[in-house]
Amino acid sequence: MFVRTEILPQAPQQHMRVRVRTPVGSAVVLWHGDPREADGRHLVEWTVDADIHWGRNTRPVAATEPELRQEGDRVTMRGRLRLTEDGAAYLEMGDWSVLFDLASPIPSSTNGSWVEIGVGSRGVALHPYRI
Repeated sequence: MFVRTEILPQAPQQHMRVRVRTPVGSAVVLWHGDPREADGRHLVEWTVDADIHWGRNTRPVAATEPELRQEGDRVTMRGRLRLTEDGAAYLEMGDWSVLFDLASPIPSSTNGSWVEIGVGSRGVALHPYRI
């Protein structure tokens, strides 16, 4: 997915943080690329260092549009939840998806349903992808 990133003021000895702007919203996340290239437009891959805990950090929603938003120190992602045969899941957010592991069982009836997943912003990272 192509995104626009902008460098934020950095705290010493911490991972670089950027504000990412996507077609479905924006949030502050970690940048896992060359710091000199953090400002700009990039093709990226997302990683989330949090598992899906149904009923805790993941819940069904009535909204039917993807969204990315910042809420304090948390990032909320809304999209269609898809369960895989190997016990994982991914969240479809428009033209891109984010892979998740499952920490607790998820009702099979939720496959294809709209959900929101909220995770700590320090657990969400962008990795620039080179074609």
